[in-house]
Amino acid sequence: MTKKKPHSDQRYIHGLLNNDHRVVAEIYEKFAPKIRGYVRKNSGDDEAANDLIQETLLTIYHQGKEKEFVLTCPFDAYFFLLCKRRWLNTLKKTTSREVTMPEDFVSVDEESIRLAEETAMYMNRKKLYDEMFEKLGDSCKELLKLSFAIKSMEEVANKLGKSYGYVRKRKSICIGRLTKMIQESPMYKKIKEGL
Repeated sequence: MTKKKPHSDQRYIHGLLNNDHRVVAEIYEKFAPKIRGYVRKNSGDDEAANDLIQETLLTIYHQGKEKEFVLTCPFDAYFFLLCKRRWLNTLKKTTSREVTMPEDFVSVDEESIRLAEETAMYMNRKKLYDEMFEKLGDSCKELLKLSFAIKSMEEVANKLGKSYGYVRKRKSICIGRLTKMIQESPMYKKIKEGL
């Protein structure tokens, strides 16, 4: 399988990952007005649009950090599709008004759509994981957080003041619980079916 070449707009992803204030400012300057306009035309206001922009940038940041995300299309189209999808989901929950979008609002190609769908799936999986993780008991959460942060289980055991064998077994039990909770969630089936 051939690896796709990063788009020149990959610099926006790198800027977000490196917390480059100039790049973040550029994103807000170049792309936020279009998002604000879209949200205002569809039952929202600037405050809702700003929240939407911030949440979407945070999602892109997390996906880039966790999955070494490669942008293979223009950032503008990708970012707009993510914001649009998130806003449509918000509207579905809060209103029955129809959403409008002018045809020439943004140029969208198949690659932009593919990347936006990939990111939307990532957002849904992360949301489900986070929700189920919060339902775990405190000891499981602490153990799993430590084992994600510290790669050596011996160090985790030392930090918790427990034996290596106990910590290993306990981690396996906690991951099993988390997995079961995720798989039993109604959202899991939707995610698995790609909805």
